[in-house]
Amino acid sequence: MSDPAATAPERSPWADAVLAAALFAVDPGGTVGVALRSLPGLARERWLATLRQLLPPDAPVRRLPHGVGDSRLLGGLDLAATLRAGRPIAERGILAETDGGVLVAAMAERMSAGTAARLGAVLDNGGVTVERDGIAIDTPTRFGIVALDEGMTEDERPPAALADRLAFRLDFEGVSAEPPADDAPDAADIAAARARLNGIVAPPDVVEALCGTALSLGVWSLRAPLQALAVARAHAALAGRDEIAKEDAAVAARLVLAPRATRLPLPPPEETPPEDEQQPDDQPPPEGRNEEQENVEDRPLEDMILEAAKAAIPAGLLEQLRLQGRIKPKIPSSGRAGHLQKTKLRGRPAGVRRGEPRAGGARLNIIETLRAAAPWQPLRRRERALAGDAERTARIEVRKDDFRITRFKQKTETATIFVVDASGSAALHRLAEAKGAVELLLAECYVRRDQVAMVAFRGKAAELLLPPTRSLVRAKRSLAGLPGGGGTPLACGLDLAVALADQIRRKGQTPFVILLTDGSANIARDGSPGRPKAEEDALASARLLRAAGLTALLVDTAPHPRPLARKIAAEMDAMYLPLPYADAAAISGAVKAVSPPRESLAG
Repeated sequence: MSDPAATAPERSPWADAVLAAALFAVDPGGTVGVALRSLPGLARERWLATLRQLLPPDAPVRRLPHGVGDSRLLGGLDLAATLRAGRPIAERGILAETDGGVLVAAMAERMSAGTAARLGAVLDNGGVTVERDGIAIDTPTRFGIVALDEGMTEDERPPAALADRLAFRLDFEGVSAEPPADDAPDAADIAAARARLNGIVAPPDVVEALCGTALSLGVWSLRAPLQALAVARAHAALAGRDEIAKEDAAVAARLVLAPRATRLPLPPPEETPPEDEQQPDDQPPPEGRNEEQENVEDRPLEDMILEAAKAAIPAGLLEQLRLQGRIKPKIPSSGRAGHLQKTKLRGRPAGVRRGEPRAGGARLNIIETLRAAAPWQPLRRRERALAGDAERTARIEVRKDDFRITRFKQKTETATIFVVDASGSAALHRLAEAKGAVELLLAECYVRRDQVAMVAFRGKAAELLLPPTRSLVRAKRSLAGLPGGGGTPLACGLDLAVALADQIRRKGQTPFVILLTDGSANIARDGSPGRPKAEEDALASARLLRAAGLTALLVDTAPHPRPLARKIAAEMDAMYLPLPYADAAAISGAVKAVSPPRESLAG
């Protein structure tokens, strides 16, 4: 067949998606998988149907339900068979059942970190190992993964432990399904490529070029070049070649490395003309080539692959990455989650643990309790028979150590505490922007069912201007009446924020502190004026906030950023964001970028 990548100089996103499906079908275990970001719709269903047609007829395709338990995921004790046989009987989990096929993970953006870690361990080890409930099994399995990402916002992404292992990243936003191309590979082409795959040779210069391209694009994961090499090998097999060519490497760079780019490659260095432009006629040309000349000749392959990757970088990605470079989340996560909440009866089930149901009103998991008791039944029957209790030998005996308690995941509220500098110096520049940012955050928190509080400091003290609330009317009324002027008691504002955060935590919520100040502290804790003592107290209060373990952001609102504000941010262990010319919307965007997650594990 013809080269599957040579249909046109510029391929449509749908054509690249179909090509990715074909390459994935050639080697699901080698390329590991596809992260498909798409809401349910025609394009996604058409792509999944195309993938199924390209897979072998006997290849299993299993769906991984959201919130699946370890016993179903990895396998374990077959409770019914164990109780019937009177001895431990193991059952295979979803991962073992998917050997040689494809696992489709629904709602991957909501996958827990624990499930992603278990998937990663199975992918890395090439098998499922289970040692619990009185059994020990080791089942080899090799499969590919299609992670269906239905996230609506940028912070809703599959866990990094899973996404880093998937070679392809497809985004169907604005992509429509197209009719199949005339030269599109079919199941017979995929089968022939799969048979040819193990004999494909990877030249060293191609391997070096892929590694150099990954480095130039700022792709720091060591898995990415290996995945690109696997994709290049699959593409060579699909094109009928016995060796990876530059076209195969270019396709791999476009499909694997370009979506992971974090920077534009640096421009090539300017070539300096040699001192002797021309050789004397009587001097013979050199017979051999030195190392520098070899490097010059090797560079065009890497440059060609790099250009192919640059052309495929999604529009707007680099600008977004530049913004994220300024504002890095303090808690990397695929969603928003809060701290642990001590509830045992509400939320989504998230595994089990040993415990007593009467301890704090926890809920007994009957199935897991019976599963824990089942392997011990033969021994307990013998014990009862030796004790002369023949009437109870046929019963299932459950003991205290067998009790299993259900754990729950529960979404917690996030309370954003704005600590606003309302002194004379701040009021001159940024008080209006601070008010606008709080109003914008209130509207967003209303949608997320979060709360906002506001602390203002000026003169000689700080005051709680707005207790934690979701009321837009009350918040706007309080903000409208906030005056400005006077000294800057920065330490008092931070102390009040720490005390308020402690109250919020006691209510089971997650506090998040946003400090808006120009950093010109001139009022000490005791209300006395003096810049040296005020700055010393402010740094001490910042250390208290850090010791409390609070996530924080410091927005420097001075026209020219001050060294003290940056130093206070360092003592707070907070993100520092100088915004000398930003507006309320920019402050709101910064808050959303670093705010803590919202889902927690409890029970």
